Amino acid sequence: MWQLIGLSIIQSIMLSFGQLTLKLALEKMPAFSWTTHFWGDLLTNWWFMLCGILFGGASILWMYILKHFPLNMAYPMASMSYVFALLFAIIFLHETVAWNRWLGVAFIMIGCVFVAK
Repeated sequence: MWQLIGLSIIQSIMLSFGQLTLKLALEKMPAFSWTTHFWGDLLTNWWFMLCGILFGGASILWMYILKHFPLNMAYPMASMSYVFALLFAIIFLHETVAWNRWLGVAFIMIGCVFVAK
């Protein structure tokens, strides 16, 4: 069980950092278009490349988790990525979070505790 929790935390952090780097990549991009200029900018955007690496690593770790643990235990643990994404939005993007979102995060964490027991 502790192995599942540890792997799920790592996978959730990678996934949340992937979302953060995707947001940073998109902030540097012009409006979407089917031009070579747009695609060239996208493929040379370092934040976008880092996003792909993080998403790829999180996906490989998720495949490992699914292979070695029951889905009914593993999938609820994936919801920890919501918690980390919220924290990263506060820390790195300086976003404010309303009390009702904190309440939702508390419910997510309580659910993870129930699943882990």
